[in-house]
Amino acid sequence: MSPKSLRLVRAVAAAITLTAAALSLAALSAAAHAASPPAPPNIVLILADDLGINDLACCGRTDHRTPHLDRLAAAGARFTAAYAPAPLCSASRAALLTGKHPARLHLTSFLPGRPDTPAQRLRQPVQEGQLPLEEITLAEALQPAGYTTACLGKWHLGGPGFEPAAQGFQMAAAGQPDSTPSATEGSKGEMGLAARAETFIATHRDRPFFLFLAHDSPHIPFAATEESRARHAGAFNPTYAAVIESLDASVGRVLDALESHGLTERTIVVFTSDNGGLHVPELGLDPPTHNTPYRGGKGSLHDGGLRVPLIVRWPGTTRPGSVRAEPVVLTDLMPTLMQAAGLDPSRASGPLDGVSLLPLLRPDATTSADTKAGPVDADRPLFWHFPHYSNQGGRPSGALREGRWKLTEDYESGTTRLYDVVDDPAEATDRSADHPDIATTMKTRLAAWREQVGAQRNRPNPEFSAAAAMTIDQTDVNRPPAPTTAAALGQAWAAWRTAMDAATAGRQPRVTPSRGDIRLHARDARTHGSKLRYEPEPWKNTLGYWVEVGDWAEWDVTVPAAGRYEIEILQGCGAGQGGSEVDLTIAGESLRFTVRETGHFQNFIAITLGEVTLPAGPATLTLRPHRKAHAAVMDVRRIVLRPLP
Repeated sequence: MSPKSLRLVRAVAAAITLTAAALSLAALSAAAHAASPPAPPNIVLILADDLGINDLACCGRTDHRTPHLDRLAAAGARFTAAYAPAPLCSASRAALLTGKHPARLHLTSFLPGRPDTPAQRLRQPVQEGQLPLEEITLAEALQPAGYTTACLGKWHLGGPGFEPAAQGFQMAAAGQPDSTPSATEGSKGEMGLAARAETFIATHRDRPFFLFLAHDSPHIPFAATEESRARHAGAFNPTYAAVIESLDASVGRVLDALESHGLTERTIVVFTSDNGGLHVPELGLDPPTHNTPYRGGKGSLHDGGLRVPLIVRWPGTTRPGSVRAEPVVLTDLMPTLMQAAGLDPSRASGPLDGVSLLPLLRPDATTSADTKAGPVDADRPLFWHFPHYSNQGGRPSGALREGRWKLTEDYESGTTRLYDVVDDPAEATDRSADHPDIATTMKTRLAAWREQVGAQRNRPNPEFSAAAAMTIDQTDVNRPPAPTTAAALGQAWAAWRTAMDAATAGRQPRVTPSRGDIRLHARDARTHGSKLRYEPEPWKNTLGYWVEVGDWAEWDVTVPAAGRYEIEILQGCGAGQGGSEVDLTIAGESLRFTVRETGHFQNFIAITLGEVTLPAGPATLTLRPHRKAHAAVMDVRRIVLRPLP
């Protein structure tokens, strides 16, 4: 058993919220011989890939057929203002599975990302090349509660050493992203995944299970049989409509499997998508969909790139056919599902950026017309940070939604725009001049949030060429003409697509490698002094009790190759406790940094401290406080030494 798994198992008693804890000692004794408490609910989380907000019939799409998902929505709750944590897949999946902002994880785009090109005014930051193993996933958090866990389908969160098995999934099987369309199979391996899910459900029907069913559908490339395309001849994109129908049929098989084994009443089913629909031509295909009335699509922080379908069915809890209009984000799913399983999220995974949506799912929840439902505030701020250029025309930007207002910030120019996304879902009219106080406050709040989560920043691109950017800049794909057919739109944007693809030809993206960097973990440190120690609880996994300025820590390091290395530290610091100064020293070079307040000692953020030149061979890295500002210095979970090109 890995140290990470062992820490989770040891935390069972602390992590599980037992109803019996509220009983008196006498009542506990009397109940000792009573029947065991009911098992926690099974959880089936079905994730589509690039499915747009209005791609389902139950969401208003009239040219798509989705009877099984419509049935799921009729039996549960459908959210009309559900947002992806990021406009691209890997970042969104990481946030969904950890309950943390992509900006905090430094995983903010797809993997490996779009290369930098001369057509960009800004350089993109070097994002994490995988979901770090220090992060606790939903699968890891559920295991101590007795869940069997499985990941079937697309992972896209890291290669060797960072696969699902290393992140709490006891069973894992990849999907088949490109299959030959037939009468029984679509082009994205939908039915193969359904068959694996049926087997898993049948095998584990007698104990709680968590099934993460991550489809490759309807991500490009896709195809369909002639017969299937003919059935959807009137659709915006007939082939895409056929793929959606096949995806829906595979979901129907999973729902039928639960029903056949008598599991429907004790299973939570969640269906959603990792980001908005792809609205531009790509890989030689016409645009798969449009996100009307929302602006933009995949790769953009406009609502077309962020809004996703979200359906939750939990018999006995969700009101059949209910519709919730409160803005929510998929980062909320981890605390929601943990709480549904009887777990206290804060005691199993530490501070999370999402909030539990259970108050919105319960039958006695207030109506969606109300501004609040228990602790879920309809006006709570939702933040996004996307310091990247996307293959779909997205640019480095940030966004904040509060209530009816949404502020977007263009990182190239620093320009902000304010939209009333309730009355103006197309984000067509900038209301900054009408409401300057709101715009200014939201811009300040967005900037403060980036600091709070340790968001990576862009830098000017020394290779920028205005000539290289010209063809791309002249076409605004986030404001498409009124959709007629995918073929017509694809033809209109053909020159733009050619220029986008030509810009990256022969270039490679830059990500943090899964091999080559040196990762120093809190558990491996040697601590010195009277109080500093390693705290092994899974929600901590940190060097803590750093209350004495004379306490310090050191690590043995083996530098594989001489050269320049960037040093990053994962630190946390409670509210009002920031400001201590600490020296990091290795091979005779020192970097002094100021500890940043993060709101909680286990609310970790990654901070780049600087660069050092290291010789190859053994070395010792030390962390010593230079000055303690308040009661404690900080908590430290990880240090990374990253080789520079």
